Amino acid sequence: MRPAAPQRFAVVGIPDNRRVAFFRRAVRAAGLPEARVVPWLDVLHGRARFLPGEIVRIDSPGEDPEVDLLLRGADDPARVEGTGRWYARFTQAVRAVAQAVETAGGTLLDDPADVAVLFDKRLCHERLESAGVAVPPSPTSGAAAPVVRGWDDVRAVLGRPCFRRVFVKLAHGSSASGVLAVEVAGGGRIRATTSVERAPDGRLFNSLRLRRYTGEAEIAAIVDALAPDGLHIERWLPKALQHGRAADLRVVVVAGRATHAVVRTSRSPLTNLHLGGLRGDLAEAGTAVRAAGRSWRDDVLGLAERAAALFPETLCVGVDLLPATGWRRFAVGEVNAFGDLLPGLTGLPGSGAEGLDTYAAQVAAALPPHHEEQPCTTQPLTAGPA
Repeated sequence: MRPAAPQRFAVVGIPDNRRVAFFRRAVRAAGLPEARVVPWLDVLHGRARFLPGEIVRIDSPGEDPEVDLLLRGADDPARVEGTGRWYARFTQAVRAVAQAVETAGGTLLDDPADVAVLFDKRLCHERLESAGVAVPPSPTSGAAAPVVRGWDDVRAVLGRPCFRRVFVKLAHGSSASGVLAVEVAGGGRIRATTSVERAPDGRLFNSLRLRRYTGEAEIAAIVDALAPDGLHIERWLPKALQHGRAADLRVVVVAGRATHAVVRTSRSPLTNLHLGGLRGDLAEAGTAVRAAGRSWRDDVLGLAERAAALFPETLCVGVDLLPATGWRRFAVGEVNAFGDLLPGLTGLPGSGAEGLDTYAAQVAAALPPHHEEQPCTTQPLTAGPA
């Protein structure tokens, strides 16, 4: 019998991006042929082609000015506006990739319907909540929820009981782009923490430095500029602390199993590592969870797996868990389609991904199982000793 041809991977991504480089390195480390790169520019220009039998991964279209221009229509990648247009064009492109892969007889690791929900925080929140997964309370959850038309709508939410502190998020944003942590301070004053920088002409830009706005008129101007792209509002839940810093967790789930986890800590409401957040101590977090009478396996990793299970046709997602004060309760903040960029992090003990980074774990999970031939028998098979 002729030996089976080695499995081949392709990745839709930005050719020089580190995400693509990490994935290709994982493929090589598995002893497989080099993963073929299908540039996002080829996808958006209708030039992408896929081969029979390929396993295809879709990676982020970010960090390329030309791709960003085609998706968002903005001439500066640092601009915040345009996410509504980005979402429409991105999801259309993902559907086109799926159709092309299916026509070629390949296998796609990312489901277009899942991706469409993952990149709409309102729809994702609704899916989680409907399945009984704990999430922050929100007045904008679901397709039937009222649309946020601008600051007046946000101001009205701030007047509700238990909503004096909220996160205002771009419905189709990522990496904390356009997120504002808004709170009502003493005397009814409004203040907001965000990475959004507002230029004198009113244009909005992403910044790697967090800003504190204390003037309601300026906060209102930012929200009004973002509202046409779609906004999602969530109650700002007080987070557990680690060494005096607010803490949350990113848990990567591959093929239904939590394989990697990292604690993120910050002195600000936003814990994203690129905004100055720091990796915390995972073992210490586990100790705190157990000291609070909770189970790390069931209440933390199990919660992430339950959230990921709502996107069963997508191989890998990154789940953001929000531990409440005292580490006694957890909620799911977001589920991320491209939440696996955690360089140098290896798999959790008992996860099956020990010694593997997030990309190597996905390569291993994507490969079809190898079944050894069993000797023929006429005896009935039993599950255990008679």
